[in-house]
Amino acid sequence: MTDYPALHNLIAGEQVTGGGRETFDVLDPATGASLGHLPKATADDLDRALQAADEGFKTWRATPAAKRAGIIMKAAALLKERAADIAHSLTREQGKPLAEAKGEVMYTAMLLEFYAGECQRLYGRLLVRPEGARAEVRYEPVGPIAGFAPWNFPIINVVRKIGGGIAAGCSVIVKPSEETPASALALVQAFLDAGVPGNVVQCVFGDPDMVSRHLIDSPVIRKITFTGSTPVGKHLAKLAAEDMKRVTMELGGHAPVLVFAEADIDKALDTMAATKFRNAGQVCISPTRFLVEDSVFEEFRDGFVERAKAIKVGNGLEDGTQMGPMANPRRPDQIGGMVSDAADKGATLHTGGERIGNQGFFFAPTVLSDVPLEADIMNEEPFGPIALINRYAGEDEMIAEANRLPYGLAAYAWSNDVARRRRLADRIETGMLGINSAGLSAVDAPFGGVKWSGYGSEDGPEGVMACMVTKTVHEG
Repeated sequence: MTDYPALHNLIAGEQVTGGGRETFDVLDPATGASLGHLPKATADDLDRALQAADEGFKTWRATPAAKRAGIIMKAAALLKERAADIAHSLTREQGKPLAEAKGEVMYTAMLLEFYAGECQRLYGRLLVRPEGARAEVRYEPVGPIAGFAPWNFPIINVVRKIGGGIAAGCSVIVKPSEETPASALALVQAFLDAGVPGNVVQCVFGDPDMVSRHLIDSPVIRKITFTGSTPVGKHLAKLAAEDMKRVTMELGGHAPVLVFAEADIDKALDTMAATKFRNAGQVCISPTRFLVEDSVFEEFRDGFVERAKAIKVGNGLEDGTQMGPMANPRRPDQIGGMVSDAADKGATLHTGGERIGNQGFFFAPTVLSDVPLEADIMNEEPFGPIALINRYAGEDEMIAEANRLPYGLAAYAWSNDVARRRRLADRIETGMLGINSAGLSAVDAPFGGVKWSGYGSEDGPEGVMACMVTKTVHEG
């Protein structure tokens, strides 16, 4: 495997580094040691990127769809060829087990393959008019896009900012997380090596508030797309509203899991425990609030605790590791405080609840039960390896709790009652619902939430259409 790569910005196809720029220190979450230094883009760098994006849009939108599709397919192929090295860098800077990192790279390639096909399915339509008249509906690329992505999925989140945009014919400036830069740079480099012009896809890093304000304030940018916390999303949406820029927001969640007595409890436990501790719970659709029907509560709680205790936690590069560290030094203290608050308010701690060791940012898989609603963790997304398991009398009470919070990104339900499953699909307020399944993400399916979890969709045809505007042309 290669060493951790040198870091830079990618502006107009050029690697921008040095020159007295300030830097971020990128840390290995498994050890806390420094991996490298990431240069911050200056205001002049951002202005150059904006000018390049403006020029790139004019040429890319005019590039034939078949040619765009071929280039995107080549980028997908390059990602597959480079998957081992990219995954190694991803694990070193983010912490997740190597198998999960490789899976992330391969899913990213699959998503690009889908977008390549969508390039050639951007249909308009003709409207029926009297003889001698004509009317058509056209879909056109919205323009240069500014995308902002977090650290928990440092390739998938970034490709979701780029893929739909370039399939539609837009140029994109993406600002990934400064904590996981190498993964994003490897993705953008694959685009460039595949033939995407350097002024069509660019990658910048810097002070998040400065970069977001600078890009959003520019008249060059026509659309904003963001994945992250609800407070930051609201802030960026307000900035975008000043100039009526189009926005896609994929924000926080607090996913409920409704478990009914007639469900296959062992299957639910095996599936949900693995899903809960994937990426150390640092997943926006991670199952968190387990709402269990009273008659199977103890069986489910005890089975979950048993599975949590069996999780092997360690360095993501080591064989057999099932859960890596938290991604940054802030996370263990934050979620530890939430566990303490819940316990102080009456919750029962069954396992975990504390850091592991004194090296790196490890936190033990944690299970709490009988958690009162007033506990912070029942109202704020923990974004960590914590399962909250409470008992409920029946369906109406469980649905009420599932819908109680202002979030609505993901939800899960386990039931073998077909009529109940239809009711749950109708009544649960969420953008994505998994019934007897943990699978909520697919390349051809829209990914997004409702309420405080955001609006707009990524992935699927909807992810491309979100990067387009509608124009109606009438001829007399």
